[in-house]
Amino acid sequence: MIEDLDTMAAALFADAVPRGNFVPKIGYENELSPGRAWLRRLAARGWSTPTWPAEYGGCDASPARARQIRATVVRHRPRPPELYAFGIGTGIVGPTILTHGTPEQCAKWLPPISRGDEIFCQMFSEPEAGSDLANISLRAERFGATWRLDGQKIWTSRAAYADWGLCLARTTPDLPKHQGMTMFVIDMHDPGVEVRPLRQMNGDARFNEIFVTGAVVPDAWRIGEVGAGWTVAMTVLANERTAMAAARSSAHRDSGRREPEWLQALAADGALSDPVVRDRAMRVYVLERVAAWTAIRAATGTGMGAAASGGKLRQTRVFKARAELIKDASGAAGMVSGSGGDRDFLTAPSMSLMGGTDEVQLNVLGEQVLGLPKEPRLDRDVPWAVSRRGLL
Repeated sequence: MIEDLDTMAAALFADAVPRGNFVPKIGYENELSPGRAWLRRLAARGWSTPTWPAEYGGCDASPARARQIRATVVRHRPRPPELYAFGIGTGIVGPTILTHGTPEQCAKWLPPISRGDEIFCQMFSEPEAGSDLANISLRAERFGATWRLDGQKIWTSRAAYADWGLCLARTTPDLPKHQGMTMFVIDMHDPGVEVRPLRQMNGDARFNEIFVTGAVVPDAWRIGEVGAGWTVAMTVLANERTAMAAARSSAHRDSGRREPEWLQALAADGALSDPVVRDRAMRVYVLERVAAWTAIRAATGTGMGAAASGGKLRQTRVFKARAELIKDASGAAGMVSGSGGDRDFLTAPSMSLMGGTDEVQLNVLGEQVLGLPKEPRLDRDVPWAVSRRGLL
């Protein structure tokens, strides 16, 4: 099976541009052509989304076969173009539509996602609904065969160049907050959708706030039943954790065979001659390897879903510890922009927030993995229109 994949991969990449060292830069996510060309090349064999049905852009691969395909691609092209822009569609929205969408919806959105032709963003968080996602207030009102959406979303990755948004909206305010939501796909080019990028302290502008004013969505773009938005949202979040674990697994699967680049750089600079720095570096390296093994275990199916929250927590811990080590090892120069580790150091705090806060991940592990009692909630059975104003 592996030899067969290698033969196909060799043919697939025969005319590809020779690979080189890819160095991501601020704003690169807006340069979509290289990533789109890469996905189209893979999609020719269904390899961009291998587990999807062939009719929707995949190749009907089993999870084990999909891992073989990805490993083969990495062997032949270990440094693909930047694919950040396309990750929500291929890893999160696509699998959710496969689970909850109609055949017509799958046919409409999945093939363009697999080819990189269309980009999705995920419109969940709001100014008053972050960790408490069920408190969203963006409203969807039905008018016959269409819905009108009004409200605001924030911290939405990829929205600035997305074609579509998977949008969680409030449809029945008089029901308890977990019951009165519905999921929609919204056209990001609708005149009622305004996207404003948010500049971060590390210089990136990957997050956005979105203002929705009278955007019209056909009922045919509703994902799941009316009022079943929370169920669909849980599928989205499970897919998000799984996609993150799979990405970490792919990145780390071969990394144990050599020293990581950051450790090689510290050695080359002579920083490891300091016993304190060397001790810290070994601690970070051990954390990194444990995080890698956790990601591989999750990606192979024994730690999917809720347990993948543990992998996310470990990866956050590694990123922060590594960024602080590299900055400190540079001495005073580590505080200067352009020193080499400054950008990761400025990025590090956000790792505890993006993709679900550390606190949310700990709750998931405690309640869904360890079986600990859930935190008391006073608003679970109270109409959202009442609970949003506070019960205490």
